[in-house]
Amino acid sequence: MKNIKNSIGFIIIVSICLGCSDVVEFDPRDEYAVTETDYLQTPLDYQTMAVSCYTPSQWLNQVMVIGDVASDNAVAGGENASDVLYFQNIDDFDYQFLANNGVLEDIWKSAYEGVNRTNYLLKYKDVNLLGNTISFDGKDALFGEILFLRAYYYFNLTRMFGDVVLFTDGKLGLSDFDGLVRAPQADVYAQIETDLIDAIKVLSLSAPQKGRITKYAAQALLGKVYLYESKFDLAVPLLEEVVNGPFSLVSNFDDIFLLKGENGTESVYEIQYSNGSPYYNWSGQTRGQGNYAVQQGGVRGLSGSADMPFNPGWSTNLPTQDLAAAYEVGDQRKDATCFDVAAYAANNPNLNVTFTVAPFKNTDLYNKKYLPRKGQTSGQLELNYENNQRIIRYSDVLLMAAEANLLASTGSASKAQTYLDLVRDRAFGDANHRVSVTVQTVWKERRLELGMEGDRFFDLVRTGQASNVLGSRYNTVTKGLFPIPQREIDISGLSQNEGY
Repeated sequence: MKNIKNSIGFIIIVSICLGCSDVVEFDPRDEYAVTETDYLQTPLDYQTMAVSCYTPSQWLNQVMVIGDVASDNAVAGGENASDVLYFQNIDDFDYQFLANNGVLEDIWKSAYEGVNRTNYLLKYKDVNLLGNTISFDGKDALFGEILFLRAYYYFNLTRMFGDVVLFTDGKLGLSDFDGLVRAPQADVYAQIETDLIDAIKVLSLSAPQKGRITKYAAQALLGKVYLYESKFDLAVPLLEEVVNGPFSLVSNFDDIFLLKGENGTESVYEIQYSNGSPYYNWSGQTRGQGNYAVQQGGVRGLSGSADMPFNPGWSTNLPTQDLAAAYEVGDQRKDATCFDVAAYAANNPNLNVTFTVAPFKNTDLYNKKYLPRKGQTSGQLELNYENNQRIIRYSDVLLMAAEANLLASTGSASKAQTYLDLVRDRAFGDANHRVSVTVQTVWKERRLELGMEGDRFFDLVRTGQASNVLGSRYNTVTKGLFPIPQREIDISGLSQNEGY
């Protein structure tokens, strides 16, 4: 299989729909070198298409931006009030315009492209289009990865949009878009559970290549899904298997988000990005090989001497002063999460740091975890940052396991205390800042540990805190769901979520 980090790419399946003719028998091979019937004939075909099933996960980095901008962690930012309007709408909960929000529509399309690709490959798992069975070592584990990916795509769809179109039998064709219906969220979660349970049965504990999905990743994601469904008794044993796995916390929190920290000792699942094949397509910003969210969060107008490590960006997704104030003195996560560029310039006079354009809704802070850095991009610089998106970290699992233990009927408060202690001890570098474990202290710790990683809004909704924390800008009628994109309603006749 191609290296997931450096060579992840597309596989284009050509489908031809032509009417019958008594005069001419058309052979697609006359015009196309490869057709569907030529594909999935060798183990390499299956492995290559599996890589293509990973690709749409790269396009979902805007979910992480939304997860903070929609919360109390961040504001949309930008150059002025008319910049990044899609994020301004989300930041302001401007319900009048959200149904036509281009970022939300792109997430919908990207996730369903992932569903389509995984469905297609799963359809031909046992027998290909010509009726042949292709066997090879590692095939079951490979399809475990595909099941995980389908679950991941549906998880993002349902936690954002609630009831969504659910299909598992193959890819949708053009004729399938008329009259689609939304499945109840409970049915979507049931399918996610089924896929992850089946994936866990066949996945390996260790990845054959960095970036490939493991059994631990599937267990962690299923545990997270169970938390969203309040199935705490089911979550506990799954999450504790990951807790007791080969993972460990790195001592320097800031190192996690550097290139040297990618796929490290506390990485359970992260989406791989690369810059090996420079991408230039501005009309498909999220469709390249690079992490578009990195450019968005950089300091606008930033410049300095040659040895300054950061590149300028667009001042989007700015941490709030409220988030910064939530950290205690001595908590290393504050400076690793909230980048104060003015303080950085003052503390490094030799770098001649300047930043000339103040962003809209200026907070004086930037997302340190995903700042654009020199030497990490290529081609169209803004579109090719190779910084991986950390999706599930070991500390996240520890906090999920703590929460599940506190809320499960047979959970262990002592284990929950141990898991919380591990996270806080790393944050302060000592055991002098421990707090008594409660559900509230775990929820607070999630904000501090995972700030600017895209979980905050979804955590507020699933734990019932959204209304109290976000106040009047949050409409309880929506139940924390975003609107179904209006274009999908127009094309497929889908119903809209409440409140829009």
